[in-house]
Amino acid sequence: MFNKKKEIALAGELKSGAINIIGIGTEIDGSLITKGDVRIDGKIIGDVSAKAKVVIGISGEVIGNVIAENAEIAGLVTGEINITETLFITATAHVKGNISSNKLMIAQGAQLTGFCQTGITQTKSILKANLNEGEGKTTNKEASA
Repeated sequence: MFNKKKEIALAGELKSGAINIIGIGTEIDGSLITKGDVRIDGKIIGDVSAKAKVVIGISGEVIGNVIAENAEIAGLVTGEINITETLFITATAHVKGNISSNKLMIAQGAQLTGFCQTGITQTKSILKANLNEGEGKTTNKEASA
């Protein structure tokens, strides 16, 4: 009886837009997994995985892979980025790693070193299988500033 009420309450919190914040001065050594949105203004050494949106602020730093539905990057990311919907890279961003995203927007002044694949709505493992088999339509671009 109590477990059922707890599950309903948790489901309501996720639907109401629960936001996780990693503040300036906070450093996490390990992976971060969330079903809600997350904003990172501190540092994470490990993978970040969200079923919603990941925002990496100007002071934010992720040394690891970023996997999410949507993302906005204004800080530093060193690792692969896999976004199923829209990725926005602002003018203050420094990205060192490969990107796969359905939609990609890069502001003038952003620094990007890696390969980009756009128009992708699949998970990374499915994407790799399709590329190895020659299926799917992808675009490879190398961008560096």
